[in-house]
Amino acid sequence: MKLIITTQFCENYGSAHNPYWKMKGGNDYIVKNIADDAEALAKMLLAKDIVEHDGDYTKEYIIGWELVNDDYVTQFEQQQLEFDGKITYPAEELML
Repeated sequence: MKLIITTQFCENYGSAHNPYWKMKGGNDYIVKNIADDAEALAKMLLAKDIVEHDGDYTKEYIIGWELVNDDYVTQFEQQQLEFDGKITYPAEELML
């Protein structure tokens, strides 16, 4: 099984003192070789320290996670297969 972690990325179009946050999509991250839900939760909590950040002008945070089969492809990867016939930009693999 593998763990899919989905994030939200935000960009500040204002200033540090008067922020104006805009949602700018997000990212999918993969952690491979997960045995069960308990391990998935533990790995997701470890990934939080790597993936999430909260700065004055950008921030990214986890909005969801899911334990899936090894042959699962993310929505973005599936769209690449449909339109291009190949995955050029795969989800980033986290080595935890």
